[in-house]
Amino acid sequence: MVAGLEERKKHKQLKMESSNNEIFEKLDSLPLGEYTSCTFKQCFFSEQDFSNYTFMECRFEHCDLSSVQVKNTGLKDVTFLHCKVLGINFSEANPFLLSLHFEYSMLNYASFYRLNLKKIQIKKCLLEEVDFAEANLTGAKFIECDFRGALFDQTNLEKADLSSSTNYTIDPEANRVRKARFSKEGAMGLLAKYDIIIE
Repeated sequence: MVAGLEERKKHKQLKMESSNNEIFEKLDSLPLGEYTSCTFKQCFFSEQDFSNYTFMECRFEHCDLSSVQVKNTGLKDVTFLHCKVLGINFSEANPFLLSLHFEYSMLNYASFYRLNLKKIQIKKCLLEEVDFAEANLTGAKFIECDFRGALFDQTNLEKADLSSSTNYTIDPEANRVRKARFSKEGAMGLLAKYDIIIE
């Protein structure tokens, strides 16, 4: 009897709300739910637990999502514009239909470990010490991004475009870089492990 009551309580707590085509502004918390085609503006969600939430075709604008928990979170065609997305472990999100887009945002210390991010587009973002190890970045486009300290290890960068980005260190022997695009200046980051001087 007690066990059954506890199960009902648990089910009630996990009840999902559903929101479609809504605009949310200046929130600091968000009910567990499924959000479709919603826009979040100037929200402060830092350190919130968004585990098991679903966001589909949503936009976050000028929001702080630093250290948000995204375990089993659905992130399907989600755009982050002028956001702080610091320290998020995206590798814990639900991989099904995972699709992300970032512009003018700070992603420092985030992790994309082992994620399939084919053709992802990231524009004018700070990616300091981001973990891209074993990620599939085939055909990705990084426009004017700063990769200072970012980790690339067994990463698939085939046909990726980093030609306008800076401060990356990528070992061609430990990553797949066939037909990837780099600038002449940025190509130095491919030779860093050899400790050579080019004049």
